[in-house]
Amino acid sequence: MERSTIVRVHEGLHARPATRFVKLAKGFESDVELVKDGKAVSAKSSVKLMLLAVKENQEVTVRANGADAIEAIEALIGYLENPKAGLDDEEAHAPANDAGKEAAPAPQSAPAASGDASSGLRGVAASEGVAIGPAFAHFPPDLAGQGRMLQPEEIAGEIDRFRAAVGAVQARMDRALAQDSLSAGDRGIVAALRDIAADDSLTGEAEKAIKGGNDAVSATITAASTIAADFSAVDDHYLNARADDVHAVGRQICLVLLGQDDVSLENIPQGAILIADDIGAWDLARAPLKRIGGVVCGHGGATSHIAIIARSHGIPAVLGLGDRIDALRTANEVALDGNSGQVIIDPDAATRADFAGRVEAAAKERAGLTAFKTVTPKLADGRVIEVAANIGSLEEIEAAQEAGAMGVGLFRTELLFMRHMHLPSEDMQAETYAALAKAFAPYPVIVRTLDIGGDKPIAGIEFPDEENPFLGWRGIRMCLDRPDIFKRQLRALLRAAVHGNIKVMLPMVSDLGEVRQTRVLVDECAAELKAEGVPHATFDLGVMIETPAAVLIAPALAKEVAFFSIGTNDLTQYIMAADRLNPTVAKLNDVTNPAVMSAIELTARAGVAAGIMVGMCGEAAGRPDLIPAFLEMGLTELSMSPASIQRAKKTITAMAAGK
Repeated sequence: MERSTIVRVHEGLHARPATRFVKLAKGFESDVELVKDGKAVSAKSSVKLMLLAVKENQEVTVRANGADAIEAIEALIGYLENPKAGLDDEEAHAPANDAGKEAAPAPQSAPAASGDASSGLRGVAASEGVAIGPAFAHFPPDLAGQGRMLQPEEIAGEIDRFRAAVGAVQARMDRALAQDSLSAGDRGIVAALRDIAADDSLTGEAEKAIKGGNDAVSATITAASTIAADFSAVDDHYLNARADDVHAVGRQICLVLLGQDDVSLENIPQGAILIADDIGAWDLARAPLKRIGGVVCGHGGATSHIAIIARSHGIPAVLGLGDRIDALRTANEVALDGNSGQVIIDPDAATRADFAGRVEAAAKERAGLTAFKTVTPKLADGRVIEVAANIGSLEEIEAAQEAGAMGVGLFRTELLFMRHMHLPSEDMQAETYAALAKAFAPYPVIVRTLDIGGDKPIAGIEFPDEENPFLGWRGIRMCLDRPDIFKRQLRALLRAAVHGNIKVMLPMVSDLGEVRQTRVLVDECAAELKAEGVPHATFDLGVMIETPAAVLIAPALAKEVAFFSIGTNDLTQYIMAADRLNPTVAKLNDVTNPAVMSAIELTARAGVAAGIMVGMCGEAAGRPDLIPAFLEMGLTELSMSPASIQRAKKTITAMAAGK
């Protein structure tokens, strides 16, 4: 069987999305292939999949042959059509950098020739922020094989030794993945490295070289170099950066074979600038990141895993210095600017004072925002504004709490469904919703019922082919047509509601009848649970305002529900009749367009008149430039990415003070 689709995964199938795709594919017994431009590769090989260089908006075909071929194709197509596939954890955990922006890939800048002492060296500005501190040189020695050919009788034993080393590296990475201290973003990177270590492309290439008479270390170095060269040859910055990952994995295997430990970063001083020709993502993910003041590397670019880790932890980084990194081997002190790519060796007094001042200013900004973590923002009239978090998994709870979230304004339950090869059970859902409620009590937790459609299907639900799935069988429409699925979720929510702070909202509402039908199902579920003697409680029922129809009937809807939550992402696309995934009409997807702002105001007016809460859970809720307008309209709840929470609280507090 086969089915074609357009890939919507943001930036395509680079490391982590490819790793997640492979993990999903391996969950099926069927043989599965992904085909692009006539070239087919196994969907169960991360390396082969990444080398296929599948990019966003390209057409691919998924082929499956086996007993569960239909389920495999449905699940994999659903993954490919999900813009956030493989990226949710990373985005949710990305903190603000020194400049106060969410972590995002910095643009590539070409390394310039070294200049005078004031200008220093220039490389790739890979992670924002400025730093100055003592240099910590990290230049592990190169590894080499035995340099002799194996005898025929030695080959089998050498292959066994190689396989044992690969197993040891995988086990080491598994132990790292099991540690609670590893952040979600770093966890995804380590998982991608583990997949490379287990991939037949690398191990097969190495075993082929061993069978040719090479010792295991030489074979591993050769295999890693061959595959890394393949990645370097691809016309894609993300995939070029994976060459470094292959070398890093190969090095780990070689170290096990040689019985050696790599040079440790455990002793790096507080605030030191890490200097290296190259740093494997595996090494950096395990390093004491809170002690690292900055990173300067000869290799790597803005899309390398070194850069991603640095950005996610707010560490300034300049990469891609090439051979000029040798000039820093004997440096005593280093200053770097991750915004411009500037690196200064042993800065003079004036430069040191300049950087110290900039570091202090950045720290004050961060500290200033941190002070708002526990603030309960109020307007001048005393109204409390709830600043909550948008999350999609239990793993994101810690980041939301650290940011000072006043509850959850949007819990995306579709991610719970998409993570599994089968529909999640009632018990599994109830446990998840209860964990959320307990984590944020006494603040409210608003759970959105299953918002899924033909553009992002899940295993266990067969979706029809639709010309425009954004206007099709999705959200509340699908749920009401599948009460077997919907009632399971509603029962789970009623069970979790015993904790007292669960609220439920319905997506894609465009008709009063959808709310009334849902209430009938809620009552049925409550009656069933009562008859079964299962503890449960009622919950407030609200709706997302994301269709023009919902805006126009908002006064009537407000009489039926307990609250509104405005989903500006979809509302903007529907108001402007512009697909938000289509770059050619991106300029139309502007929430500040008068038509969209008018729709928000009409909704707020209807909610305020009816005396119900009006909130917002779209991306616009975290924009400091728009928050005053939303609050003036009557909104009293704003839900956003955890990275935006403290700045939003500061904006509201300043607004109340008349600043």
